[in-house]
Amino acid sequence: MDARRTVEAVWRMHSARLVASLTRLVRDVGLAEDLAQEAFVCALAQWPREGVPAEPAAWLAAVARRRAIDLIRRDRLRADRYAQLATDLRDAPPADTASDEDLLTLIFVACHPVLSRQSRAVLTLRMVGGLATEEVARAFLTPTPAVAQRISRAKRTLAEAEVPFTLPDADELPARLAAVLEVVYLIFNEGYAATSGDRWIRRDLAEQAIRLGRVLAALMPREPEVHGLVALMELQASRFAARAGRDGRPVLLADQDRSRWDRTLVAHGLGALGRARALGKPLGPYTVQAAIAACHARAARYEDTDWDAILALYDALVQIAPSPVTDLNRAVAVLHVDGPAAALDAVDALRDDPRMARYHLLGAVRGDLLLRLGRHVEAAEEWERAADLAPTRHERSMLMARAAAAGTAS
Repeated sequence: MDARRTVEAVWRMHSARLVASLTRLVRDVGLAEDLAQEAFVCALAQWPREGVPAEPAAWLAAVARRRAIDLIRRDRLRADRYAQLATDLRDAPPADTASDEDLLTLIFVACHPVLSRQSRAVLTLRMVGGLATEEVARAFLTPTPAVAQRISRAKRTLAEAEVPFTLPDADELPARLAAVLEVVYLIFNEGYAATSGDRWIRRDLAEQAIRLGRVLAALMPREPEVHGLVALMELQASRFAARAGRDGRPVLLADQDRSRWDRTLVAHGLGALGRARALGKPLGPYTVQAAIAACHARAARYEDTDWDAILALYDALVQIAPSPVTDLNRAVAVLHVDGPAAALDAVDALRDDPRMARYHLLGAVRGDLLLRLGRHVEAAEEWERAADLAPTRHERSMLMARAAAAGTAS
């Protein structure tokens, strides 16, 4: 691995902890991320020339801390406040040793009510997930410049509102929870099916999201949706070993070798789902999605899947959390219950939704339905269009291979 790729890998693994620790020290989440980014730029400049240090995360932390001290010394207008911060920096443990609670606090700060719902999500993905702005934009099906402006405004809002780097009080936690769960799951999804790069699966992000979900579950054991989210992530993560072939191409659920599914994670996920249900409260969207994932996990073969139960769960999900992506997933269940013609009608109802205009999975599903209906040429054309929109090389390759096979069959 060359130095640049090493820098990027270290950033992915350690940026969230670095930002969290720096935020606790400088009390400004935007400033903390700027300091972390400056350390990253230094690494990009120095490591290719001087070699990768023995402890790269500690190197980034030391550079960021020195930058913070330099900044403090330059700002004479806030001498008293920054003198205390400089003392804190000298006495504090290394910035790469942030605890899970620090990471959790960083999420709650990024999801503060002074920010809009969309700003909370994009800011947390940027700072906690370590995603590039372009990746955040793809996650929200939003143009990159608009997301960049939203991130910049969000950090400025947090600074101007002087949001403290602390967890909410116990009586505030439930009201703040929904936005936090949303961004944790968005981070997981970026790991489960990456929106850019050469890797379709990024376990580092998915594992970070699962870890944060478990911390949340320990913090809020009476909240069923926390357990539901943990269950959903664990059940989906159990498939990682089977979700890609040796060539890196995605393997569809119907074709996966289920003997490669992680049965320990399945057991953990089913246990978390049981805890969510045992609390006796109405099921929320994450718990319903976990119940859908559980139907797949319990089926020894794809042919054994209880599609009637899955369709019923999707009917519930579209009522409590409507979205075009949920409608698209529901159409797959319709396929197995009512046939490809009914499923195609459900998919075609989504084609005019502007949110789906660049969503490659719409075309991927539609191509499959057309093929099942014997419309091979149309299926090939649909998969080619989907390949043009696919965010990763392996997904594009898979879709083009399916298009070529459909064209040959016609």
